[in-house]
Amino acid sequence: MKKLEKNIRKSLKGNLKKFNFILILENFWTSNKPINGLRHFVLLNEIKEKGNIIFLMVSVLDSEINLKISYEELIISGNWHKGWLDLPKPESITEEYLHYKSSRKSQEIDEILFVNKDSLFNIS
Repeated sequence: MKKLEKNIRKSLKGNLKKFNFILILENFWTSNKPINGLRHFVLLNEIKEKGNIIFLMVSVLDSEINLKISYEELIISGNWHKGWLDLPKPESITEEYLHYKSSRKSQEIDEILFVNKDSLFNIS
C-alpha cells in the first residue's frame, strides 16, 4: 500500500493535501473474492435507492464488470478491503475472468454507468 501511495503522490506532483489523498484512497477497494474474475474496484457513485445507500462500483481493469452493493455489504460485511491490495497477478485476475469474457463476446453491455457530478471520477 505504501508503494501505491508513493506512486500516486509522485504522479500528482504533491499538489494534493493529505486530506484529499485520503479521500481518494477511500474510493479504492479490493474484493476478498474475485467478482467475474477481478478483485480491484473503484467506488464510482453513491446513490440512494428506496432509502438505502447504494454504491456503484466498477472494476479498475474492465468497466463492463460493475456492480451495485449496499452500505452493509461494502463497509460491514468484511467482504471488501479499503484500498488496493498488492496481489500476485493470478489472484487479482483469475481464470474466471477469461471465462467471463469469452462467454460475453456476443452479448451487449447490460448497463451504462453514469458518473454523478460530485463523483471523484467526474472530469467534466
